[in-house]
Amino acid sequence: MLYFPVGLCLVLLRIFIGVHVFLVSCALPDSFVRRFIVRVMCSVLGLHVKQNNQRSKDKNVKLYVSNHVTQFDHNIINLLTSCNTPLLEGPSGFVCWARGFMELGTVAGSRAELAQTLRSYCSVPGALPILLFPEEDTTNGRAGLLKFSSWPFSVADSVQPVALMVKRPFIAVNVPETSWLTELLWAFFVPFTVYQVRWLPPVQRQDGESDQEFANKVQELLATELGVVSTQITKADKAEHIKRKRHTVSHTIHRDLGARPRTVAHGFLSSNVGAEDPRVMRMALQVKDVLPDVPLSVITRDLLQTNCVDTTITNLLESTEQYHTEPAAGPSRPSTSTKSPVASPPPTLEPTAKSFGKSPEHRHMSLQERKAALYEYARRRYIEKHGLNLEEDS
Repeated sequence: MLYFPVGLCLVLLRIFIGVHVFLVSCALPDSFVRRFIVRVMCSVLGLHVKQNNQRSKDKNVKLYVSNHVTQFDHNIINLLTSCNTPLLEGPSGFVCWARGFMELGTVAGSRAELAQTLRSYCSVPGALPILLFPEEDTTNGRAGLLKFSSWPFSVADSVQPVALMVKRPFIAVNVPETSWLTELLWAFFVPFTVYQVRWLPPVQRQDGESDQEFANKVQELLATELGVVSTQITKADKAEHIKRKRHTVSHTIHRDLGARPRTVAHGFLSSNVGAEDPRVMRMALQVKDVLPDVPLSVITRDLLQTNCVDTTITNLLESTEQYHTEPAAGPSRPSTSTKSPVASPPPTLEPTAKSFGKSPEHRHMSLQERKAALYEYARRRYIEKHGLNLEEDS
């Protein structure tokens, strides 16, 4: 709150300066002088660019590949060297040109057609290098790299890896579901944003090496340089995670209307975050009362994703995973009745089908029968635990 007036003044001042930076970059031809002037003016905007291992950059390489942190990574790298970044998604026209992207005409659908177009472009003598982001989506650059797509590595047999690190105070470097305009305003609001660019030695494709193997090799190299892990999470997995998280938050707001909102931090990588949360443990014990054979760790892991007892019970009932039976933990509750009902023998529960159905209809019936058996088993355990009378209850 103390910094907010200062940040607001910086935004207004830097918007005015940013217009001049845009006009200068459009007026001057692409050269070392233009890149130097624009780089100095960007420092006034709070965008500081540093580079290491500049001697590792090979002028003969036509393909640069980099990890993706912000929506202005191509502009930052373009301040250091001349290169073109093709527009893969988003509107074309003036906005595409103003953001520094290269339009490819009508090629926007098939990645194979896009790779063929870029190969033709790189074969032209004197053409500028191409900058591609194999992750195809942004990350914060602190935990891991998304799985590299293979199509960028079919463009050329030699690539120049570029490791990019971004740091800024107060505000997160990357926030999901934010537009490039919002990111630009946040960059103007904070005091500074530091971009660290590291040029790695070029990597050549080995004989008989496929595109995916080549991509995995470069991914491991960049992950080691950045000090993060190389994951198998794709752009589609990230989109699904954001969609599920949005649905979970919406479901929690409607379910706990009027209560204090609380979200559980749970990222892509598995962790024990929230395992010691009293609220999560309380919900886990409620699920444990209904499904005593499911391990508590499995229940907690699902609750961190759903944040709902009913949804977790449904997910566990529909799951095909087999669990080892856990002994009942905790002291038994004293019975309030002087006459305890005679305990009926525990029902036999078959958690999975003995064989996998050959047709979808058989597999569907097997799932329905298993769900019905689990519901009946949970109902009997609940009635026996609380000493209810089956005849009165019916």
